[in-house]
Amino acid sequence: MDNSSGVGVLDKAALVLSALESGPATLAGLVAATGLARPTAHRLAVALEHHRMVARDMQGRFILGPRLSELAAAAGEDRLLATAGPVLTHLRDITGESAQLYRRQGDMRICVAAAERLSGLRDTVPVGSTLTMKAGSSAQILMAWEEPERLHRGLQGARFTATALSGVRRRGWAQSIGEREPGVASVSAPVRGPSNRVVAAVSVSGPIERLTRHPGRMHAQAVIDAAGRLSEALRRTG
Repeated sequence: MDNSSGVGVLDKAALVLSALESGPATLAGLVAATGLARPTAHRLAVALEHHRMVARDMQGRFILGPRLSELAAAAGEDRLLATAGPVLTHLRDITGESAQLYRRQGDMRICVAAAERLSGLRDTVPVGSTLTMKAGSSAQILMAWEEPERLHRGLQGARFTATALSGVRRRGWAQSIGEREPGVASVSAPVRGPSNRVVAAVSVSGPIERLTRHPGRMHAQAVIDAAGRLSEALRRTG
């Protein structure tokens, strides 16, 4: 085979995974797609299943496994964080406010990158901080495009409503005024992965005195542009 690496077992495992890229396959389907002997195809598929790179569907057919999604997400996270520094710094510089990047982690959101305003009154969110998903503009962004059941659960006890999230989806950005913390306002926009799923939220935050009670009017476009640059970085392969 032209693309042989010289490590036969890995080449054959790659054949199995490539065959499953087009959808579920029975063992007979794997044999036909890969040209491998039936016992070899079965042994490799079961071994890959052990490592969660292959799984089975309800009909018992082989499908790509959850480990591949986890590895893809980790690769995307690396690209996201590598790009986030300069993008957030630029966002801070043009808005004059602290900028953050949040990802959802279970029922919380975590600040994975930040560029702090250098002086004066500012909203400081250290990298690694975990914040509630029940309040704040980035929580609205991370919640707004969830599937209905998870959205319904997330709204229980939240400081924002389903109607508010409908507005977020329509506008493409969110704002909060004293929602997470008294005296603090923020504006956020979604970062989307290759499948167009929302994977993170970019925010600027600061005192209401500067951002006013309509922070989106001041900073929504800058935040949307920053989120767009990060989304573009995730769409690039390699």
